[in-house]
Amino acid sequence: MIYGVADTNIYSSLKLPLYDIWGVLMRKDSPLAQKEYICPNDLYSQPLILSVQETTSWSAWSQAKWFGRDISALNVVATYNLIYNASLMVDEGLGVALCFDKLINTTGDSNLCFRPLRPEMKAEAFVIWKKYKLFSKAAQKFIDTLKQNLTVE
Repeated sequence: MIYGVADTNIYSSLKLPLYDIWGVLMRKDSPLAQKEYICPNDLYSQPLILSVQETTSWSAWSQAKWFGRDISALNVVATYNLIYNASLMVDEGLGVALCFDKLINTTGDSNLCFRPLRPEMKAEAFVIWKKYKLFSKAAQKFIDTLKQNLTVE
């Protein structure tokens, strides 16, 4: 399932040829860490930390039957603007965070790990800028180079 929206009335955008993978950031000592991936029903028993930006998408996720149950039954204990801040809350044991993969270091001595969601949830990636914006020569050259080098679908 792929989610990604750019309001073309307000913004110009270029779709990047990659996707972000949704999953759960948790402590390595969490019982969920033993799983290869996280299913919707695994989340109902967990204190969740959600992105403020994505809380508006939860209704879309629910309508897409990803959860299969009423999402209002989720135990949301906090929201975040920056995943780094959420990672500190996860590390302190406040809950688990729904986020994109590869944003927080989970290697080496880190207390944290990431498990992808199943069914898989992807988000399209875009470069977005305000429509009709006047840019410096360098910024305009950057956008022109992106347009030349990216295949726009």
